[in-house]
Amino acid sequence: MAIDFWTSAVVLGVVEGVTEFLPISSTGHLILTSGLMGWGGDKVKVFEIAIQTGAIFAVMLIYWQRLWSTVRGLPSKPQAQTFTRNVLVACFPAVILGLAFGKAIKAHLFNAHTVALALIVGGLVILWAERRQQGQARVNSVDEMSALDALKVGLAQCLALIPGTSRSGATIIGGMWFGLSRQTATDFSFFLAIPTLIGAGVYSLYKDRALLAWDDASWFAVGTVVAFISAWFVVKWLLRYVATHSFAPFGWYRIVFGALVLLSGELGWVQWVD
Repeated sequence: MAIDFWTSAVVLGVVEGVTEFLPISSTGHLILTSGLMGWGGDKVKVFEIAIQTGAIFAVMLIYWQRLWSTVRGLPSKPQAQTFTRNVLVACFPAVILGLAFGKAIKAHLFNAHTVALALIVGGLVILWAERRQQGQARVNSVDEMSALDALKVGLAQCLALIPGTSRSGATIIGGMWFGLSRQTATDFSFFLAIPTLIGAGVYSLYKDRALLAWDDASWFAVGTVVAFISAWFVVKWLLRYVATHSFAPFGWYRIVFGALVLLSGELGWVQWVD
């Protein structure tokens, strides 16, 4: 039993780290993986949100120079002030909607069928957005973004409250739709993830603290560390990938994977644990 328990924590940590910043939905994959392992319950849902901080620490390590220069420049440099303002503006819509509807979303939408449908629809949107993106992008650097650009990306991020949609997918594809270059949209999605996911993790731990005990700290730590390591490799790879490739393969992956999830549920191959 102990082996299964620790294995589950490691597996979910890997799934979180690998999928968090790819436009394929980390939450959706965590829900499906938990279901396959028969690992469910409210505490597991808290675990899945908490270990996102491990993936975020990987982004912070990769972008530490930009983050440190922003912190140092906040008192006097307009570029640092504008960048910080844009990240905060983009966070605002998801914070409001998450606080208002988060409980209802967890109760009614955290299931395999919702995830599968969101995967398929999101895949179609990615393919559509990649075909639509033609010519020169309007914004080619995060430093060129206006507050309105940031707000639009923040509104797109709200779609990720639906499990299976993908936070990174919504912000990257949304950013491209609103005129950001593929690289700019990817960079801003990473920066936006830092306050968004750290905030979500801290809030979830605080809100559901009655479910947790000190004994849980060890497997939460394992999942977080594993998520950090796997996310570091994925983010480094993704930054190289977006320089010369489109997101169309991720769109096709989502469609095929979502269809397989629906098929497995209809045929009774898998008994999902919500």
